[in-house]
Amino acid sequence: MTLLYKEMRLVAHPTSIVFAFLGCLVLVPSYPYSVIFMFGCLAPYITFLNARETNDVWYTAVLPVTKRESVLGKCLLVVFFQLFQLLFSIPFALLRNAINIANNPVGLDATVAWYGFGFVLYAIFDLVFLTTFYKSGYKVGKSFIFAAIPMVFLMIAIEATAHIPMFIWMDSYQPEHLFMQFPILIVGIVCYGVLVSLAYRISVKHFEKVDL
Repeated sequence: MTLLYKEMRLVAHPTSIVFAFLGCLVLVPSYPYSVIFMFGCLAPYITFLNARETNDVWYTAVLPVTKRESVLGKCLLVVFFQLFQLLFSIPFALLRNAINIANNPVGLDATVAWYGFGFVLYAIFDLVFLTTFYKSGYKVGKSFIFAAIPMVFLMIAIEATAHIPMFIWMDSYQPEHLFMQFPILIVGIVCYGVLVSLAYRISVKHFEKVDL
């Protein structure tokens, strides 16, 4: 928790914090909700960019923490932003359903399946972004570009799901359809936990080889 506190106070960019609250966009009637996940990916990018500009890597190097702990702090910050965003969006998704806003014509609604896909998107983005970044410890832009490629393809796939007849149940709030969507959510959560843990381990190995 001390590492996360340090990252929040010294590294987290104010814009990233704003992005974490954009889960409320699920209330917008006609909006590609997968863009919310993009904001969840931009938050770590902007934060890592801010860390580079403030020489956080070198500052952290003089603290009584190891490289492994330094990587852990950044990973915890990324996970905090993304989980907070998803959890913050839930009351708005419930409110959206309660006031009977019409189905989103753009793409997938904020259903249980949508949350599952969100976990998968975050997991893949984090795996690519973190492992690429810690090969150097400062190439933020390159890392984001590499991670943005699968992110964009997944965003398109998520939105397209609602327009494929055989997957229409993923875009439904009907109780029987929501029940069918729960396996997607479970798989998404497991995928997130496994891939983020893998990203942390690989990032540590890469960062240990970096000469600061």
